[in-house]
Amino acid sequence: MPLPSNGLDRDELFNKIRERKANDAKWDEGKTFSLIYPTGRDDVDDVLMEANQLYLYENALNPIRFPSLQQMESDVVEMTGDLVNLPPSGGGTMSSGGSESILMSVLVNRDRSRRDRGIAPAAGNIVYPTSAHAAFAKAAHYLELEARPIPILPGSYTADVDAMADAIDDQTVLVAGSAYGYPHGVMDPIEDLSNLALERGIGFHSDTCVGSFVLPFMEQLGYDIPPYDFRVPGVTEMSCDVHKYGYATKGASVILHRESEWIGLQYFLYNSWPSGIYGTPTVAGARPASPIAAAWAVMNYLGLDGYLEIMKTLLATTKKIREGIESIPELSIMGDPIGPLLTFTSTAVDIYAVCDLMDDQGWNLDRNTDPNGLHMMISPLHEKYADDFLLDLRASVANAGESRGIEARYN
Repeated sequence: MPLPSNGLDRDELFNKIRERKANDAKWDEGKTFSLIYPTGRDDVDDVLMEANQLYLYENALNPIRFPSLQQMESDVVEMTGDLVNLPPSGGGTMSSGGSESILMSVLVNRDRSRRDRGIAPAAGNIVYPTSAHAAFAKAAHYLELEARPIPILPGSYTADVDAMADAIDDQTVLVAGSAYGYPHGVMDPIEDLSNLALERGIGFHSDTCVGSFVLPFMEQLGYDIPPYDFRVPGVTEMSCDVHKYGYATKGASVILHRESEWIGLQYFLYNSWPSGIYGTPTVAGARPASPIAAAWAVMNYLGLDGYLEIMKTLLATTKKIREGIESIPELSIMGDPIGPLLTFTSTAVDIYAVCDLMDDQGWNLDRNTDPNGLHMMISPLHEKYADDFLLDLRASVANAGESRGIEARYN
């Protein structure tokens, strides 16, 4: 469409926006189980909105002009690092999201391998389970590395340590695992996988984009959490999304390195142009300030006590939904998910047909493949809607069973 010849009246403008938004997922009604991670608390929403509004126009590209942003970013990195036991020698930066954090980790390990082990950039490879986030494959594509996704173990859906060991060679620049994985919510054996890397002098990335603001609080609440963070000697990098279960607005993530010296390998520095030195630690040049401010604000507003309070309720809601799913004979949970992420499947009914029927009732579940399953990330807001969800799920399973001839929209 061309730029309008005349600007729209404000009321008309926002009516058009609201008309378009009417077809979006109704996350605020508890119908959405991915992409959005709402607390359901007005006080938290107010803090986020005010922080975003205060930094709506600032640019985090220049910390000299906006030192408050530099300090807030440093604080967010340090608070996040403290949650996952980053050693005093470590450090990191914020990024726009988990994909960029992973990209920065792969970049650092590619260039560290070139510097320390003599591996040419285009000759390296990264080894990870097929359940790892697609951002690892994306990073390999951008950075001209060979991606080696290794099939996961059937039944547990966790990384196959022996198969990954066989895939690692002298050109491997990074090994990765998930704590916990996005597709099934299960923990990879991080200690075993990182030992493979440690023995060979290779970097290991523990991807906690989902788990970084879940697992530390579960551990403090007394849950038995397998080793996954910088307490494991072989872990060299971690990705931690504040805009998931840290409850910041998009996009706020943190990439952490065991050694702060490695952060320098993230930076692009350039001075061969008329405007002096240009340097950035992330892909973006101009960086929105609002996510940094929102992350700092919500972390300081909630504090440890606030996060623990939310986590207690969230885990209770997860338990209720999990038990409700398991009480439906046709359904079964895939693997043994550790936190508020569940994937379930069926051998009795077409699980995608169930999803279609749930779609028709306004619920938004994601579809997993190989094997087919339905994926849901539970947020604090879902406490109010768990009963409605389970009621509609039972009805959808029953209807799918009665209509075996129905053709799912996604095969």
